[in-house]
Amino acid sequence: MLDPECARMADSYSENFLSDTDAVLTEFQSNVSAIAEPMDDQVFHVVGSVVLALNEVNDRYETSTFDTDEREQLCVFIDEVLTEHGIDVAGLAARHRISRYEITDRWRRW
Repeated sequence: MLDPECARMADSYSENFLSDTDAVLTEFQSNVSAIAEPMDDQVFHVVGSVVLALNEVNDRYETSTFDTDEREQLCVFIDEVLTEHGIDVAGLAARHRISRYEITDRWRRW
């Protein structure tokens, strides 16, 4: 389920790393889809969950870690999934006095 733009990752990362990352992102999409009436706390909960799970994947593999480009792509993916499900990411961020690009920062170690 990795974005085609991430196809080059296959050359840099182990199959298990990519598979685990894909599973985390697929679960995130499912969790966002399950939010019927998005409240800020719910949205931050699913964002926090996906970021913490990605932290675990990143920590689990010594030779594979998310590089700068991939980190940026993961943040864009999170933003796009939220937006595709009708969540106003810019509004969410503004209500919490952060930029839309900072919504993952509270939990992110990659």
